[in-house]
Amino acid sequence: MLFNEIKKILSGKTVGIAGCGGLGSNAAVALARVGVGTLIIADFDRVDETNLNRQYYFHDQMGQFKASALKNNIEKINPSILVHSHIITLDEQNVSKLFAGCDVIVEAFDLAEMKEMLIETVQSEMPNIPLVSGVGMSGWGQNESIKTIRYDNLFIVGDGEIEASKETPPLAPRVGVVSNMMANVVLELLLGEMANETKPQQ
Repeated sequence: MLFNEIKKILSGKTVGIAGCGGLGSNAAVALARVGVGTLIIADFDRVDETNLNRQYYFHDQMGQFKASALKNNIEKINPSILVHSHIITLDEQNVSKLFAGCDVIVEAFDLAEMKEMLIETVQSEMPNIPLVSGVGMSGWGQNESIKTIRYDNLFIVGDGEIEASKETPPLAPRVGVVSNMMANVVLELLLGEMANETKPQQ
């Protein structure tokens, strides 16, 4: 498929991104670069200096809300992308309203309880919308452990094991690998060419 054909298809698609940290900001930028027409991004947090080792922000954006700063960065990369940014704490009551019109949703939270909330809410209230989630991307090396596992309409990307800690902090290379793999899964879904990911044994 030629790039112009890809862009034509993607220009009519909408992707929701829950969380604008390391996974969300980098996945959003990857999707913007290939021409996904509309991005709906949501996060309540502000850019901090500690974020700059892995998140798609700049030193002069410290203190800004991540959703607003990311929108500005995306518009500098591809001004034709329509970005709806929401400075909001997502919960069971507003997830379905915010992402109802999406073709795919990306889960990019740091906290396990927020990941669980989003996955459960999407699966119960929007079961027909594919959800791509990142789990296990901290530390460095171990490229071979990063994979995609499919559970029906849920796609889990990462090693599924390594949690962030003082000994295994989230760093740009591995976070970038996982976030771009997540964006790649989104593309496969949007272009109708979903590969045969490894499915869990029954």
